[in-house]
Amino acid sequence: MTTLLVDENTIRDVGLVVFDKDGTLIELYQYWSQMVALRARLICEALGIGAEHQAGLRWALGVDEKAGRLRPEGPVGLKKREIVIQAAVDYLAGAGLRDARAVCAAAFERADEESICSLERFVRPTPGAATLVDALHSNGCRIAVATVDISRRAQLAVDWLGVGDKIDLVVGADQVARPKPAPDMIYLILKTLDIEPSRAVMVGDALTDIQMGLKASLKASIGVLSGFATAAQLRTLTPFVAKDASEITVLT
Repeated sequence: MTTLLVDENTIRDVGLVVFDKDGTLIELYQYWSQMVALRARLICEALGIGAEHQAGLRWALGVDEKAGRLRPEGPVGLKKREIVIQAAVDYLAGAGLRDARAVCAAAFERADEESICSLERFVRPTPGAATLVDALHSNGCRIAVATVDISRRAQLAVDWLGVGDKIDLVVGADQVARPKPAPDMIYLILKTLDIEPSRAVMVGDALTDIQMGLKASLKASIGVLSGFATAAQLRTLTPFVAKDASEITVLT
């Protein structure tokens, strides 16, 4: 069993750590701002509309470029892919372009394929992420990822980080009926890896990550400040808050 130290708080007898991906293992804004920009460009090219709509789509999908962050209400980075596609459809309908769902869905698929060829533009590790995964793996702790991204893209990201072989399971929102904060992804991970919730810990940057861990009755949920939520917001749900993964220590 593994023992974790978070801001002088000790969490003992941990057999599984479940990580969120965006904002926890990889930089949130870098990944989604680049992906949204690519999706918006491809949608506008497919519809033959001007570049001004690219900016409108980027905002509608959840990127606040002026502030250099994702919008706290999302949808990108927080909601399932179908909801993000609907945000694009709704923006286009407001611009007088109706019945654009098929075009948007196709643009999202094409963006997936194009981004595979240049993952260095999208995937950057958060401080300490790879080191923490290595330490957990070396200590015999099981590791999983639960993300609102689709599972195949999430697997590509962790492989790019160089930790894919140390992660036992990657579960995306496409594999469950209900996304975060519902506990469905956690339940699937626990069942697949045959681990009791009392031995598992969640690590995430959004309130929905912590809520998911609480609803699944995990041993603990650790909030990190490398993504969506503030320390004050996270502390309303959990006493375990770290600046980023580098402040989570595996005790041996």
